Amino acid sequence: MVVVVNAANPVEQLSSRELVDLYMGRNLYFPDGSLVLRLDQSPESATRITFYRELVDKSVAEVNAYWAKLLFTGRATPPQTVESAAGVLQAVQSNLNAIGYVDSEDLNGSVKVIGRVP
Repeated sequence: MVVVVNAANPVEQLSSRELVDLYMGRNLYFPDGSLVLRLDQSPESATRITFYRELVDKSVAEVNAYWAKLLFTGRATPPQTVESAAGVLQAVQSNLNAIGYVDSEDLNGSVKVIGRVP
């Protein structure tokens, strides 16, 4: 599982803690201060299930409950859902500030890997 950004994005690497903060809505900005467009895969996808289990040790249902609480309080909004790995790669390729995750087997050279989730 790899975390990817646009090839022209200046970010070279993000730590696990930085990824958790981005994907759990605690931080919405890259280190250079630019707003991040966070992308999630569909809730049913095995990639999303694995990503959240490995990143924050939560199921997709637990993550959805977390976001429901944050949405209710108005403190944050969840990542935008994209239906497939190809969709994530296309969105990242076309948006300098997008970040997403895909299985390493889905990489096609159009994006830059900045993190790995075991």
